[in-house]
Amino acid sequence: MPSYRTQVRIIADVLRTAKDYNEDDGGVGITMLLRKANLSYGRLLKIVSSLVHSGLMEEVIVEKSYKYKISSKGVEFLQAYGRFEEFANTFGLSL
Repeated sequence: MPSYRTQVRIIADVLRTAKDYNEDDGGVGITMLLRKANLSYGRLLKIVSSLVHSGLMEEVIVEKSYKYKISSKGVEFLQAYGRFEEFANTFGLSL
């Protein structure tokens, strides 16, 4: 049976991509987020909009294009998610 990602896992993947592929602190483009998070364009736009609205990501305009950066609140979320994932794994659970 295939293992599907939860919404929280998808959010963590998007935030991790924004953190890991931030080019010269100018942010990451939507194409990179699409590729690395493995999402459709429409779904990614909804998630990114939600993340920006909640303060987990920041939207910046660089050379007439939108780029996205993880905020300090987003880094805190990733750290907490990582701790919880490790905790769940100790009980044999996967997120």
